[in-house]
Amino acid sequence: MQLMIVLDGTIVTVALPTIQNDLDFSQSGLSWVVNSYLIAFAGLLLLSGRLGDLIGTKKVFLAGLVTFTAASFLCGVATTSELLIAGRFLQGVGAALASAVVLGMIVGLYPEPGEQAKAMGIYGFVSAGGASVGLIAGGVITETLGWHWVFLINLPIGAVALVAGLRLLTGRPGLGLRAGADAIGAVLVTAGLSLGVFTISQVAEDKYSNGELGLYGAVSVLLLGAFVLRQAKAAKPLLALRIFRNREISGANIAVVLLFAAGFGFQFLNALYLQRVLGFDSMQTGLAFLPAPIVIGTMSLFFTAKLTARYGTRRVLLTGLLFLGVGLLLLSRAPVDGNYATDVLPTLVIQGFGMGLTVPAVIMRAMSGAAPADAGLASGLNTTAQQAGAAVGLAVLATVATSYSNSLVSKGTEQVEALRDGYGLGFQFSAGFVFLAWLVTFFVLRDKPAAQEPGTSEQPADQAASPSAAAVTVH
Repeated sequence: MQLMIVLDGTIVTVALPTIQNDLDFSQSGLSWVVNSYLIAFAGLLLLSGRLGDLIGTKKVFLAGLVTFTAASFLCGVATTSELLIAGRFLQGVGAALASAVVLGMIVGLYPEPGEQAKAMGIYGFVSAGGASVGLIAGGVITETLGWHWVFLINLPIGAVALVAGLRLLTGRPGLGLRAGADAIGAVLVTAGLSLGVFTISQVAEDKYSNGELGLYGAVSVLLLGAFVLRQAKAAKPLLALRIFRNREISGANIAVVLLFAAGFGFQFLNALYLQRVLGFDSMQTGLAFLPAPIVIGTMSLFFTAKLTARYGTRRVLLTGLLFLGVGLLLLSRAPVDGNYATDVLPTLVIQGFGMGLTVPAVIMRAMSGAAPADAGLASGLNTTAQQAGAAVGLAVLATVATSYSNSLVSKGTEQVEALRDGYGLGFQFSAGFVFLAWLVTFFVLRDKPAAQEPGTSEQPADQAASPSAAAVTVH
């Protein structure tokens, strides 16, 4: 299910030009194919996480899976722009329900630190590598089968996942609805997050003036501020603010925001660099990203669990962030007449190495301090941090790159050279996000005793990452 959700975030991007031509979308209207999904997804994550605590994570997960799969069918058979946007919104609802509880389910299914580390490695690979795989799959499916199959491909995957979920998942019982789901708080946070994501997504669209976007942003901040005040006073809060007193959870989620801001913003800009500067088509662009998920998968599935078992999540996270930041800085130097093999490929390998280390480690760290009763809440909070980081990073980096390129063109710089310089500056900002995450990790997160470290086990590292254990995790 998580792979479907992550793939859907990028696989649709490649198909957008074809969708626009087929359904007669305007340029501004086309953005809603992405925005309607993101708004529903981000806006409902915290509420979905709390529902997991109240009625049970398995029930919420399966409800999300069914909703997402049914919405994919609606998108696949859409013959009008309005129907496609409605289907995408429902996909976002399903994605929020399933994603918000998945981390809590992993913690519950794999309580042993060694197995949990490997399970988080798989989750990390899906989160970090799935987006790159989506670019490849999107190009192949759109050019061979048509854009409808970008959505319809989810139907058999969803059916298999549903059968497996019903048979294999053993969700813990919830606290019961009487334990409370603050309805007013749910409205405030859903409206605030949705409006915030909408505002961010429109920054690079030039559809609204700066004054209008500023007003929307201010209203979003006010709604979220009112939500925080509500949670401080509510008898049964949707988001128990005590969770932020936990230094580990707060620090790790800040690092998650920065890491995903860098990662998703980089993928967007790098795709543009490959197409608009080096002249790649959509298929070539997708294939060009392939080394990154291969390296991410190799690190996440085979090495990160062993390394966290031996050195702890903090050291692994610090190391991975350094590799990721260096890779981004090297990419910022790629020239106008760059060569993929020498200017792009090495940076993707370095970044893949860094992402393969950092994503599983930072997610393990974010979940390690949550009490069992707050597993759904912590999971929803972490997934919200991922989505917020992705949305903010994409908006900031796209705006920085576009503004700088436009300013260079106005001064007489050639178009292609101005684009390259704009993307280069965006990559530098992306590296800045990574190094900020490194500072947060270094100064906020603390080393734990070996017995408490989420990536450690009493078993030797080789046994903790044995093939049999990995097989159980994958199953």
